[in-house]
Amino acid sequence: MAKIKKVGVIGGGLMGSGIAQVSAAAGFPTTVREMSEDLCAKSRQSIEKTLAKGIERGKVTVEERDKTLANLRFATKLADLADSDIFIEAVVEDLTVKNALWSELDKIASQDAIFASNTSSLTIIAMATASGRADRMIGLHFFNPVPLMKLVEVVRTITTSEDTERRAMDFVRALGKEPVRARDSSGFIVNLLLIPYMLDAINALESGVASVEDIDKGMQLGAGYPMGPFTLLDFVGLDTAYKIAEIMFAEYRDKRYAPPPLLKRMVLAGMLGKKSGKGFYDYSSNPPRVSALGL
Repeated sequence: MAKIKKVGVIGGGLMGSGIAQVSAAAGFPTTVREMSEDLCAKSRQSIEKTLAKGIERGKVTVEERDKTLANLRFATKLADLADSDIFIEAVVEDLTVKNALWSELDKIASQDAIFASNTSSLTIIAMATASGRADRMIGLHFFNPVPLMKLVEVVRTITTSEDTERRAMDFVRALGKEPVRARDSSGFIVNLLLIPYMLDAINALESGVASVEDIDKGMQLGAGYPMGPFTLLDFVGLDTAYKIAEIMFAEYRDKRYAPPPLLKRMVLAGMLGKKSGKGFYDYSSNPPRVSALGL
């Protein structure tokens, strides 16, 4: 069983940067591939900012920060990742884009290299054929924010070999994360249960059951959740939640996964949550106030 020593991360956005950070922090030489030098710089700055916050809070030492940054490289060419033992994809949630990437990687990666997708809703088997190595294709679904969240869903397809799953599980543990095995069905474990919960909250709001604040407060204080569904939606990103819901509805044809009209309107209006400054809450004030939604 070949041991994973070097890591390639494709996509340096929110998830990709987080995955690269924990990989480098665990001692793996890690290369992040982005589409331009500017995006590479933005990814590095994001990691540096997260590490700086960790130092401020006493969660990261200066030595740990330096070790993490020393293990990180950034590149714009896939060829610069060719010697990676595992390739973790964290690009846009679009099957055509992902499959084109796997096809390119198959030409440059070593025969033993594992291909892992961080998809949150697409099935892994839909990428296996394009990968050219269906036995070494697996899902590794990390959670945001990656440096803080302990869980990783390890998704084995009907074609994934036992050796690939074993190496992937060992790798996740080496990152200091807790792996759980999930069947290769859209949404895996967490989103299969979480997406209907968040969509139900929007439906309840549209039906006049209660206000944004009271639904959030009800789930926090009544169910013991760390945050309410609308705060969570803003944190996840309304566009992300909408895209995942669409993919899962197409897969299952179950109305529980159908995006509510209000969610679609908010995405079209650019109200995407914290990342756009406005979602169910308006983050231009401190503390945030509930957005006017015209209900």
